[in-house]
Amino acid sequence: MGKLAAMTGNEAAANALRQVNPDVAGVYPITPQTELMHEFAAFAANGKVDTEIVLAESEHSAMSITVGAAAAGARAVTATSANGLALMWEIVYIAASSRLPIVMPEINRALSGPINIHCDHSDTMGCRDSGWLQIFSENAQEAYDNTLQAFRIAEHPDVLLPCMVTLDGFVISHTMEALKLLDDDVAKKFVGEYKPARALLDVEKPWTFGPLDLQNYYFEHKYQQVGAMRNALKVIEDVGKEYGKISGRSYGLSEGYKLDDAEYVVVALGSTAGTATVAVDEMRDKGVKAGVLKLRVYRPFPACHIVERLKGAKAVGVMDRSISFGLGGPLFHEIRSAAYGKLSTPMQSFIYGLGGRDITVEQIKGVFEDLKKTASGAPAETRYVGLRP
Repeated sequence: MGKLAAMTGNEAAANALRQVNPDVAGVYPITPQTELMHEFAAFAANGKVDTEIVLAESEHSAMSITVGAAAAGARAVTATSANGLALMWEIVYIAASSRLPIVMPEINRALSGPINIHCDHSDTMGCRDSGWLQIFSENAQEAYDNTLQAFRIAEHPDVLLPCMVTLDGFVISHTMEALKLLDDDVAKKFVGEYKPARALLDVEKPWTFGPLDLQNYYFEHKYQQVGAMRNALKVIEDVGKEYGKISGRSYGLSEGYKLDDAEYVVVALGSTAGTATVAVDEMRDKGVKAGVLKLRVYRPFPACHIVERLKGAKAVGVMDRSISFGLGGPLFHEIRSAAYGKLSTPMQSFIYGLGGRDITVEQIKGVFEDLKKTASGAPAETRYVGLRP
């Protein structure tokens, strides 16, 4: 079923969008996302999609266009990176609070300043409380698979939240890999037609989107988003299992590697999880029971799921490709909070790869060596992996 292809992560996500054929795309270029929408625009120019592509003067406008289209009842998409996401800041909150199931591939890139066009996760981490679902991809195959699934998840009537599918800038977005695409008709059937329950342009049943919402209702409306996030956990798992039946690639909230008997566990997002599996194999050859927990879903945050998967570990290292000017990285904060009162396992924060700096197998092996010391009672201080003296 389907076909084998060689594609970059940007091309993979663009092909997923092609198969979905959304109604509207509000677009603006920014490195390293630009090639994704270039590819999709070429599909439109060649008649392979009939999407209305609206070129904006900024990312703020691109998201505004996408919000307007989605509110009108269209299946709407956009894509961005880094400073582009930051410029959308005002509107990403409006998209979520208006319960608009927009899908946005987001190519992870460091935020300025200093200006840097390479990968880290500071852009999406800054957006973690905006109300968007966040699904991380390890490689081009997952970028494709996650983009298709994102429509089903976001548009589910129990969810109705926008979803960003993240892929590491240049590491995935510009690297050519072999992947399997679904046949076009299979992908289209899986995603299905979008039938919004309410639309701004429904003249028979008019609706209001983005109203003034003061003390009497704002709190309750925000709490409805909390419920939608909770619902999304099951929807994500159900959609991932259904996708597995047509593709042979099932998805859940996370993926473990040699986790069942692991004593020392590294938690990672995105492409680093693949590098970590090689480090695990080499540590296992040395007799160290190492394992990796690759967190696929960051929003909604699967707290109970993570705690269950980390049971039995003697020490846990949480790897953050973004910096937080507090006690460790943002992913570390949340995992440690989830484990509080449930696990006695010592946890250690590891900051790495800022601005696209490489993370190597040897460095991750060093993380496991640190965890052995932490398990023996050494202070679990924040470590900065690969930082030059």
